Amino acid sequence: MRAAQAEMGADHLWTPGQVDRRSEAFTANEEAFIAARDSFYMASMSETGWPYVQHRGGPPGFLRVIDETTLAFADFRGNRQYISVGNLDANDRVALILVDYPRRARLKILAHAERLALDAEPELLPKLLDPGYRAKPERIFRLRLAAFDWNCPQHIVPRFTEAEISRAVQPLHEKLEALEAENRALRERLAQAER
Repeated sequence: MRAAQAEMGADHLWTPGQVDRRSEAFTANEEAFIAARDSFYMASMSETGWPYVQHRGGPPGFLRVIDETTLAFADFRGNRQYISVGNLDANDRVALILVDYPRRARLKILAHAERLALDAEPELLPKLLDPGYRAKPERIFRLRLAAFDWNCPQHIVPRFTEAEISRAVQPLHEKLEALEAENRALRERLAQAER
């Protein structure tokens, strides 16, 4: 990595002591960002040395900050291949990428993951479940933070969910309804005046 930075003339940007970024404990900023996410990508390493990246999703905030160095989430039933589960039995290191597309923000997290049975820590599971979310949890993943980093937003294209678009255009719908009501009232008055 250092050789590649030097080759590209960027080594001076990353000299130890030049960059002052706290990355060994989550702050309120990371906690708020994580709490707003409804999905993330998690990479694990196979026993053959190949990385495996999987999308994880749930209701906003399903990935929880338990404390300043611990995350956890209920792992919901999916296609039942259990590739990440198997990979973690051999190597507990994971990398997460969380993206806020509308705001063009990206957080990378490196962690050590452990798999827990749903009943392993009875006080933990209720913190991880949203009663309104109907997916079936199969296990808990607890992640111990190794490091995190905020990435450059330069190439993140803003994308919006249906709910975000709906909220954004709601004032336009309300204004349109008001204008249509006003138009109907004006037509009625005009029709009455012509009689």
